Amino acid sequence: MRNTISAALLGTALSLAMAGIAMAQDKTVKIGSLSDQSGLYADLGGPGSTLAAQMAAEDSGLMAKGWKIDIISGDHQNKPDIGSNIARQWFDVDKVDTIVDVPNSGVALAVNNIVKEKNGVYINSGAATSDLTNAQCSPNTVHWTYDTYMLAHSTGQAMVKAGGDSWFFLTADYAFGAALERDTTEVVKASGGKVVGGVKHPLNTADFSSFLLQAQSSKAKVIGLANAGGDTTNSIKQAAEFGIAKGGQKLAALLLFITDVKAIGLETAQGLSFTETFYWDLNDKTRDFSKKFAARMKNGAPPSMVQAGVYAGLIHYFKALEALGSNPHDGAKIVAKMKELPTDDPLFGQGKIEANGRKIHPGYLFEVKKPSESKAPWDFYKLAGTVPADQAFTPIEKSTCALLKK
Repeated sequence: MRNTISAALLGTALSLAMAGIAMAQDKTVKIGSLSDQSGLYADLGGPGSTLAAQMAAEDSGLMAKGWKIDIISGDHQNKPDIGSNIARQWFDVDKVDTIVDVPNSGVALAVNNIVKEKNGVYINSGAATSDLTNAQCSPNTVHWTYDTYMLAHSTGQAMVKAGGDSWFFLTADYAFGAALERDTTEVVKASGGKVVGGVKHPLNTADFSSFLLQAQSSKAKVIGLANAGGDTTNSIKQAAEFGIAKGGQKLAALLLFITDVKAIGLETAQGLSFTETFYWDLNDKTRDFSKKFAARMKNGAPPSMVQAGVYAGLIHYFKALEALGSNPHDGAKIVAKMKELPTDDPLFGQGKIEANGRKIHPGYLFEVKKPSESKAPWDFYKLAGTVPADQAFTPIEKSTCALLKK
């Protein structure tokens, strides 16, 4: 009997030891690219973000070292409940480790809570709300590409300095629009300007005529577009039909993507000022990556700022996993390692991730070229100025993230 018990205990101990070794050597990773695959944000994220994730896995070098990396995708349809359900199934059933992309701030904030609950990793490159690294920050989240603070303090501030000291907002009626209007209003007022009014419009609006008439009648010098994707392109096209720019009012495209400029056309978009943190034609490294990316896109498009953020965020994530020696399947631990390591990738250059999860890098103030200035397909931007990395995002001492109190 004693020998039987001893043998059983020894067998259990060996099983536990082998399980521990297997866990310590776990080099499997599953990544979910959660995006708008079919709606107004599909061009700036969508299938292109999934491709960016796949390219990051290929370029990481981990697969050549024995790692297994799987990429799956999902369509949140710009609905927080659908995004939440997909995220929950990914963690509970599909054993996803990391969620990337997630444009639409309402969906992004909902998914943020689930990733924290499941102790996964969340690298958001698609949503704009600065709340992800402030009031709703998480030890499991990195906010990579841009946010409403950055947009407001670059485009908004530049417009006020150029004489646009009275504003009327056209705002998408959900979390992103509210955050962008809030942050830009603070900048406008701090810079000596004033907000004379505003109107909210539903997400994915086709007819902006009534909203533009209110903006026009406000006599504000600047009409701030606190929207994105198809809503931005529709509002700019219809503003041109209303002759708003010819009447002396200026449009401030507070969030504009290269895909938006393509949809609008240079004839209508020329002269628009806006801010991005990535452009395919910035330097040799961005051009090299963009050429490879465009060759694999059905429409031959270069990466948007969001898609570039998916790639760069995952490149840094893979570096953290390699530094850890395996995948611990502990999101907070992996994100802590990501914050510990300095960032350096071909698309955003050198930078860092601050304690609140905010990725820091420069912002670039661009102006859309005139048709006569564009020399090639997708040659849309000219650089008007650069906001240094340490000035582009919320100063860490002003962040309201609870993680900073520990």
